[in-house]
Amino acid sequence: MKIFSNVFQQKNNCFWYNFSNIGKTIYMKFFKNLFLYFSAFVPLFVLLLVKISVDLINKNLTFNTLNTLNLCILTSLVICGIFGLLWNTLLSDDERFDVEIVTCKETTDQYFLQYFSLFVMFAVPLDISYVNEFCIYILVLIFIGIVYINCGLYYINPLLNILGFRFYDAEYILSSTGEKRKAKIFSRKKLTENSTCKIRLKNEHFAFVTKNSLKK
Repeated sequence: MKIFSNVFQQKNNCFWYNFSNIGKTIYMKFFKNLFLYFSAFVPLFVLLLVKISVDLINKNLTFNTLNTLNLCILTSLVICGIFGLLWNTLLSDDERFDVEIVTCKETTDQYFLQYFSLFVMFAVPLDISYVNEFCIYILVLIFIGIVYINCGLYYINPLLNILGFRFYDAEYILSSTGEKRKAKIFSRKKLTENSTCKIRLKNEHFAFVTKNSLKK
């Protein structure tokens, strides 16, 4: 009976240990994706910060509760966005592969101008010093965030484009297996067909050419 009890206890402990690890993995993955979403909106948050700060300096606004809350939230979102970008790039533990680029098409202009114009239209007329517009602003961010994360739209990231990254729809071959795959890839240098490089792959919607690995 004692042996059976010990075996049951060990299996029970093992189950809760595995359950805890799975929960932790899901939790970390969610926040990693959420912070990456914030990084895509860092230019918007900066625009709104500048707008509120200038109005406060010119005394068009006062330091009331809502304006102070706005400054704190926007500053926190900028910090979280920058951290999210670092977490998903330089600090990422995503798999790395040596690949040969088969075909590639630069599509930076298809996303950057459209998305950045959305920032301008969203930031300029919006006055989040009013409670009703502040609530609308938060709801819009939530709705866009749900679509952004669920659909894996991580390749739409104006901050990366501002930092000098080009964006490509690419088809590549894994050097280790010869398997052909497709991915949306960011690269500081221009990708060309038949070039080789090492990529850090989050998923098919978000991959990076690692620094100094591109060879033509």
